[in-house]
Amino acid sequence: LQTMSGNEDDWLALKPQEPSPSQCCGSGCKPCIYDVYEKELAQWERAKAKQDKSLLMEKKEQSNNSELNPDTFTAFSISSVEQLTEDTYQYKFELPGNSSLRLSLGQHIVLRGMVNGLEVQRAYTPISPGNAEGYFEVLMKCYEAGLMSQYIKTWKKGDMVFWRGPFGGFPYQPNKHGELLMLASGTGLTPMLPILQSITDDEEDETFVSLVGCFRTFDRIYLKPLLQDLARYWNIRIFYVLSQEASLEELPWSYQENTYTGRLDEDLIKTIINSCRRKPFVLICGSSAFNEDMTRYLKAAGIEENSCFVF
Repeated sequence: LQTMSGNEDDWLALKPQEPSPSQCCGSGCKPCIYDVYEKELAQWERAKAKQDKSLLMEKKEQSNNSELNPDTFTAFSISSVEQLTEDTYQYKFELPGNSSLRLSLGQHIVLRGMVNGLEVQRAYTPISPGNAEGYFEVLMKCYEAGLMSQYIKTWKKGDMVFWRGPFGGFPYQPNKHGELLMLASGTGLTPMLPILQSITDDEEDETFVSLVGCFRTFDRIYLKPLLQDLARYWNIRIFYVLSQEASLEELPWSYQENTYTGRLDEDLIKTIINSCRRKPFVLICGSSAFNEDMTRYLKAAGIEENSCFVF
């Protein structure tokens, strides 16, 4: 490429813009959008010092090659939209041919949205198996005042949506832990599902699992058919804690035995831990307040910090 020089205004126009706080999803991604910015800024400074704009040609903010990448955003097409509850939706995205995201268990990906000219980024964990071919699925809850929710609510089949990743994840190994105790609040269920499905798909994995899902009401429980299918496996137990249900009498009989009303408190945590068949390793995912409460309750129940993992 031919070397080009430009005046100061030209270079300032090419300078990367520092991300706003709304552009960081806050999930500890590596690289974070701030890491990407620092990399692009250093690249711009090198090019400016040499007065060579061709050195900026490496910069890629988004890609259309349908390969998920942690550094750049890639466009994926929405193939279906399903409303699960009043405020929660399941979106299915196309992958070319029989390709796969090849996610490790519990990994999340970052969505980029534009709302009133403001760029927003949020992290979501696909609920489809990491090796699913030709598609991936994401469960999303929309909040009345949420910036990203305003963007998501506009989606329809055929729209192109930009993602980057994957990031994070739980380093699961079959049979490493005698039992996994999963504590999930609302859409905190999402990183648990690929791990559960991995265990049930592997005939040689004899890990016991106790999943505790916390929801407001019975109608707000996500993916009931899938959860009921998983609960039929010999090594899987699923409990529900419903904070706004006054009574269990109205629930289908198949749910009543393993459902509690009220909140998941210290006493209930101890009861569930005492019912575990083996000493559990605990996975936690929910709001920051939920995660803090669960960590405190577990400590009181004698579960050590190195026996917990928070998504």
